Amino acid sequence: MSGDISGDVIVVGGGVIGLTTAVVLAERGARVRVWTREPVELTTSAVAGALWWPYRIEPEPLVGEWALQSLVVYEELAARPEETGVRMVEGVQGETRLDELGSWAARVPGLREARAEEFAGGGLWARLPLIDMSVHLPWLRDRFVELGGTVEEASVVDLSEVPASVVVNCTGLASLDLVPDRSVRPVRGQLVVVENPGITTWLTAVDHSADTSTYFFPQPGGLILGGTAEENAWSMTPDPATAEAIIARCAAFRPEIADARVLEHRVGLRPTRPAVRLEREVLRGGRVLVHNYGHGGAGITVAWGCAREAADLVGVKAG
Repeated sequence: MSGDISGDVIVVGGGVIGLTTAVVLAERGARVRVWTREPVELTTSAVAGALWWPYRIEPEPLVGEWALQSLVVYEELAARPEETGVRMVEGVQGETRLDELGSWAARVPGLREARAEEFAGGGLWARLPLIDMSVHLPWLRDRFVELGGTVEEASVVDLSEVPASVVVNCTGLASLDLVPDRSVRPVRGQLVVVENPGITTWLTAVDHSADTSTYFFPQPGGLILGGTAEENAWSMTPDPATAEAIIARCAAFRPEIADARVLEHRVGLRPTRPAVRLEREVLRGGRVLVHNYGHGGAGITVAWGCAREAADLVGVKAG
């Protein structure tokens, strides 16, 4: 391990941000433990639709670079989809134009304007990582353990009391109280999982003037339908009327969805902030606290880029 730290690193948070950060730190030679309040399969990350795309996340200039670094990793992991949960899948970003996107878009291989027969409303055609989180999160955990790390279930009430020379805060929405950071807020997302009637491509159509969006993602366990983006909503209970509306919006694009059997309802709270916080603090006694939270609906999209920057802030350099 290069850098100026000694002793253990504890990563607090076992979602995709925490686990990816732990993997990067361990790959660079750090001695790392992950503390998670719940099993990785029960984190907010576990219910994500998990298409790679910068969504509801700032600041845009940094997000683009974090996302592109992550894209390269996912393209490599997609060579082993059964193991990693990552597949490269074609689809349409509806009602989106290239000139509306940041400079990062020019570096996404194959991203182009959709033809009329692909999407009548205008949009972008792309082949992007689509991640099955039921496979990817356990893969991240297992990769971390293979590197010598340990995952421990533990609750934290004060980050300054975590017994390590370096603490990395990847607690997402819990940072509202743990830091405390009053700029953190939930953006509620509700999903419906149905039996896939044979759809092999994904579609998204975001209404920026409302708290809804329309998307469907073909995953191995079913077709994920969405969704909502409800600011400052904390309810984890699926709303039946919302579920019906989601199905109807998706069926407007693919009518066969209307009759698909419902398998599951999901709700997740996106940990949103005006901008991602990637920052290093020095605590009393010289201990280091690195923050890596506030990724909104794009945690999977920027996970590897943010993990590398967090590792740099910790003081462990690549290679």
